[in-house]
Amino acid sequence: MSRHRGKLMFLGGLIAALAVGWLGLPIVLYETIDQPLQFSHATHTGDLLGMDCEACHTFDEAGRFCGVPGIALCATCHEEALGDSPAEQHLVEAFIHPNLEIPWLVYARQPDNVFFPHAAHTVLAEISCERCHGPHGHSDRLRPYQRNRISGYSRDIWGSNIAGIASAPWDGMKMGDCSRCHRQRGIVESCQDCHK
Repeated sequence: MSRHRGKLMFLGGLIAALAVGWLGLPIVLYETIDQPLQFSHATHTGDLLGMDCEACHTFDEAGRFCGVPGIALCATCHEEALGDSPAEQHLVEAFIHPNLEIPWLVYARQPDNVFFPHAAHTVLAEISCERCHGPHGHSDRLRPYQRNRISGYSRDIWGSNIAGIASAPWDGMKMGDCSRCHRQRGIVESCQDCHK
């Protein structure tokens, strides 16, 4: 009787420890930070303005993504407040008028040793932005940024599941995610393709 009780207690303790780790690790590992300004992609890309991703998100001469747009691009339309939303007022008063760049937290920032040519994927391979970034471009609000306290990178790189199991094609931007997509498309790759 006591032998079975010991096994049951061990099993119960193991399950409890795994549950605490599974649920608690993300809380300890990731810090949640609000973006410096709320932004509606839906307003810009929807029926109202109909802009595409490339209107604001451009490439450099090597076909790499140049990051989020600078304040000069925002100022072309937002020199004065459009509407009366608090975010619009904050944009104009805190960033446009003093000509200060918005310190956006980039969800998809890759490590410095990764060369990722967006143009090769979006232009040559005709892969939509949504394939890797999800429906982010149609969101009405920016979600909080979750930064890994150890690596400093966004949770979007690892994916929403702590085990790294993707729930959607855009859930994770690890090397294995890229390699899986290449294999599905019959692309032969080498280390030097992405690591320069």
